[in-house]
Amino acid sequence: MDGLGFSERLEDNLYYCIFADLKAFPRGKVIKEIHTYDDFLKSDCQVVLLLVDGSFVAIYVKDSRALEHLYKHAISQGYGGIEYITEENDERIRLSVW
Repeated sequence: MDGLGFSERLEDNLYYCIFADLKAFPRGKVIKEIHTYDDFLKSDCQVVLLLVDGSFVAIYVKDSRALEHLYKHAISQGYGGIEYITEENDERIRLSVW
């Protein structure tokens, strides 16, 4: 699904999301399964969004400016417990919620 269609679907409906495992690729790039952080780095995938139990969210972003924007936006919206994921604090083995 392209970004516009995804955005319209989210905006036009009410949802209560419990689990989500989303990966975003630029249009025209190779779409492949992303299982690990190394897979993410080697792929054309630009964003990984993982939501677990409706409250824990992990976002992996390759573009540092976009990541900074997301970080500031989350803080401005009053979300707490926000921290950058680094190789030192990332306990996730797989980039999946399943």
